[in-house]
Amino acid sequence: MTPPRHGAGAGQDEPHDPRAYEDPSAFEAAVHRLADPLNDPLPGPEPVVPQQQAPYESQAPQQAPQEWYDPDGYQRDWYGHQAPVQPPLTASQPVPDPYVLPDPGPDAVPQPTAEEAMEPATEILGRIDAGDPVVPEPREATEADEPEGVPDAATPTPTPPPTGGRAERRRAAKGHGRRRPAPRPAPGSTAPAKPMTRMEARRAAKAAKDSPAIVISRGIGEIFITLGVLMLLFVTYQLWWTNVRADQIAGRETHKIQDDWAKNENTPEKQEAFEPGQGFAIIHIPKLDVVTPIAEGTSKEKVLDRGMVGHYSEKPLKTAMPSAKEGNFALAGHRNTHGEPFRYINRLKPGDPIVVETREAYYTYEMTSVLAQTSPSNVSVIAPVPKQSGFTKPGRYITLTTCTPEFTSTYRLIVWGKMVDERPRSEGKPDVLAD
Repeated sequence: MTPPRHGAGAGQDEPHDPRAYEDPSAFEAAVHRLADPLNDPLPGPEPVVPQQQAPYESQAPQQAPQEWYDPDGYQRDWYGHQAPVQPPLTASQPVPDPYVLPDPGPDAVPQPTAEEAMEPATEILGRIDAGDPVVPEPREATEADEPEGVPDAATPTPTPPPTGGRAERRRAAKGHGRRRPAPRPAPGSTAPAKPMTRMEARRAAKAAKDSPAIVISRGIGEIFITLGVLMLLFVTYQLWWTNVRADQIAGRETHKIQDDWAKNENTPEKQEAFEPGQGFAIIHIPKLDVVTPIAEGTSKEKVLDRGMVGHYSEKPLKTAMPSAKEGNFALAGHRNTHGEPFRYINRLKPGDPIVVETREAYYTYEMTSVLAQTSPSNVSVIAPVPKQSGFTKPGRYITLTTCTPEFTSTYRLIVWGKMVDERPRSEGKPDVLAD
């Protein structure tokens, strides 16, 4: 601090005595009676340091007291290399202006300030206290850093340092020496199979072969499946296809009979005998909507399976024709399959009409009775006066026979009727057919 000037403009009335600062007893109390001997300078005689005085003063320069520590080393350690301390100015040297910085010269290195030097150290210490890793800032790679002859793709990518606190860094450091487990195959990918030995290959081939029991059971199963398919086809044939074929054949036979009647309409002769399988009449059952040709005989292949109704005309089961004055006109037909013309004759009630159409006339019968079940060997049901029919004397009767129960041929179902009307064809159809 520059001592205050005295004289005009100093603003002080008292005169200034510069010798008051040169008294050595003025510093004795402050130096030898220290309150903190650790932080304050050590006691002892203080060297006299010349003090800077104003150039107009004539007193001899005094030396300032020298401190016990090295301020230059302290500043060098914390703030780097500092410029040498200028010696105190003498009376002959000019006083430098504190607001003008000296010229450092062309070779001088700019020195950081105290705040700039303290900032990196404070930042690093703060990171360490917070547990964050101290990672050096990455430096941009230059062409000089790249090795010659090595392409960019082959340059290994540096492994990033572990992040987190100290615990994570310790775990990462411990895991460097451990053996990593083998990678598992991705889902859906097949791992390469381990080659088998010769013995293992033989055992695998033997285990792959089917045992005799498996082969036999497989064969039996295939047989059963084949039989099931065949039976299904047979049932379909019997229940559906036979009806289709029989209806087609019966329809053609009906048209053939009607055409023959039209051609021989003016022939006066009556035909009494027919060949087996030859159609000669048509039966009408209005209640059941049945219109089926009647053929000579009861052959299964020639008559019944062709969808037609057969006439018992062979001995010992020969029966009368509709034109006979007395007798039993007995007929047979399928109840199921092959056109099944007599399937619903069990629904007939007494009085229901049954009409037989021939070349000469229409013969109308009325249903009188039914026998629900009888043995196939009971031939008395087609006798001239059938038993169990309720008839007691000869007459003009009709008998319908078929199998029962349905889809079987165990028993026979019998329906009887008696003639109530005979009308020549020239007179037209009876009333039951006209409706």
